[in-house]
Amino acid sequence: MKIAVLGGGNGAHACAADLSGRGHEVRWWRRNAAALPADARLTLKDSQGERAVRIARVCRDIADAVRGAELIFMPDPAFTQEENAARLAPHLESGQVVFLAPGSFGSYVMSRIIRRADLAIAETGTLPWLARRHGPGTIAITARATRLPTGVFPSRLKGKSIETIRKAFPAIEPVEDALSAALMNAGPIIHPPLVLMNAGPLEHFERWDIHNEGTQPAIRRVTDALDAERIAAREALGYAAPHFPLADHYRADGDEWMYGRRVHKKLTDSKDWREPIVLTEHRYLREDVAFGLAFLVSVCEWAGVACPLARGLLAVGSAVLGRDLRATGRTLENMELGSLKADEMRRLLRDGLQ
Repeated sequence: MKIAVLGGGNGAHACAADLSGRGHEVRWWRRNAAALPADARLTLKDSQGERAVRIARVCRDIADAVRGAELIFMPDPAFTQEENAARLAPHLESGQVVFLAPGSFGSYVMSRIIRRADLAIAETGTLPWLARRHGPGTIAITARATRLPTGVFPSRLKGKSIETIRKAFPAIEPVEDALSAALMNAGPIIHPPLVLMNAGPLEHFERWDIHNEGTQPAIRRVTDALDAERIAAREALGYAAPHFPLADHYRADGDEWMYGRRVHKKLTDSKDWREPIVLTEHRYLREDVAFGLAFLVSVCEWAGVACPLARGLLAVGSAVLGRDLRATGRTLENMELGSLKADEMRRLLRDGLQ
């Protein structure tokens, strides 16, 4: 399968290496073309050991990466989506599928810019890998996703789009639509409590593992309560279970979460997340709070669901970043959707932009 990978972070490195290693024809583009491997090779480290993987093509021009690709995979942060949509728009071809991992309702945001009736943009709840770079040209994959709840905008294009994505990501599980998928985004649930409640250690120590010593019972209780607000919003909007409660991420038994069972121990054992985090610059705040959490608050309020914890964490994040994220973040109001009635929202999600 021909796949375009757009981005330069951990997710893009993992995708380029993993899908190339599984025999797909990967074309890889990133804004900083000079940072692409000149020999089109990456070193992949996972449970099977360490090995070199060759990428079919590294591209300095986004058009070269996108041309002829069935699937366009975009794991970069939500704050890059509008700019990348403008870059993509002139080069997209009929029948292509764009896949955001995760999306924060970026499928709708990008569709507003691209404006193609035949374009399907899908989004899922997390990256398909737990991965970190080990220096230039080396990517370590700690775990691969085993369940990826995925929605498509517009949902009328869901059937063929899901078939296309499944060729590369067999773990996807279709959900009702793009809003349902956006409300599966794990980042705005796990990361805001972890970084805001660990702000002191993060700013004091050179490196700090928010998933190891930073995940204490009090913080887990906050995370569970925040997740309950997300699930209440899904239920109020009529979305069906499973809702992928984040508590399952930490369990050794019970329902399997997105990365399977017992993955939290693999994550902490790897020590790859013992890292420097600059709060005001890191995507955990710039994306998961300013985009994901702001979006969740706006959806809860639109649906009439109480969200005191989400609103409180958004206020704390606003203070840390020095701007009112309820006013400036990714919200239904800022996307001009806040005045829609429920049936109008359902129609938009199904039919797309006219």
